[in-house]
Amino acid sequence: MNKTTENRLGGELRSQQTAQRLLEELRTGLYARAAQLPSELELTEVLGVSRTVVRDALSELERDGYLERVRGIGTLVNRDVLKVENRMDQKLEFNRMIRAAGRVPHSDNLMVTRETATPELVERLGLDPAKEHTLAVIRRRVLADETPVLFCTDILPLDLLGGRRLDSIDFTRPIFEIAEQYCHVEVTETLTTVHAVQGAPAIRRQLGLKPEQALLQLDEICYSRTCKPVLCCQTCYTDFFDFTMVRKLV
Repeated sequence: MNKTTENRLGGELRSQQTAQRLLEELRTGLYARAAQLPSELELTEVLGVSRTVVRDALSELERDGYLERVRGIGTLVNRDVLKVENRMDQKLEFNRMIRAAGRVPHSDNLMVTRETATPELVERLGLDPAKEHTLAVIRRRVLADETPVLFCTDILPLDLLGGRRLDSIDFTRPIFEIAEQYCHVEVTETLTTVHAVQGAPAIRRQLGLKPEQALLQLDEICYSRTCKPVLCCQTCYTDFFDFTMVRKLV
């Protein structure tokens, strides 16, 4: 990695950390009641970072809908967006969402298998179509306390695990944590397709659904920071969850 790239990535990390700190200050800290943030110059003094870092952090929070910077007025705070817990337009981690609802998450009916990649999965995961690929497929039910709330299937190329035995990994943990620890890959974005589905009979039985209940199914391709697909996730959510989406129109 050359010095220019290193500096750029370091600056990006500082901006992300500053954005996260500002978000915490907006929710529960110094600016918890503020309808408008101070000037960039004042923020640099409060946060102890450069004006460039502050500007980049504000841009990130504006893209996420928390702020609006209006010429001649300043940086305004959208309090309604700040209160939203489960945003479908951001990375979802269902264990965190279950805890936020005051419940304890845990998994059961875990099944981990080795399977040959279908042509569809070869394409979705950006694998070499001239070769045969083995996948690790993780299926499990997730409960909030004793209530079944979702069923998920996570799929990743076995090669990413570097020869590690599948039975040595705790697959009840969030798949993003597993990818980071064992595959050394940070998932930074997902391409998500949303469906309302009935779900397979076996999944419906595990979730204890009534005949009239539908599922919200999210099919995701998950990408690394270098824009490479690294895993596929399919998650079927019951109506235990409420989701919100923030749509930036300008």
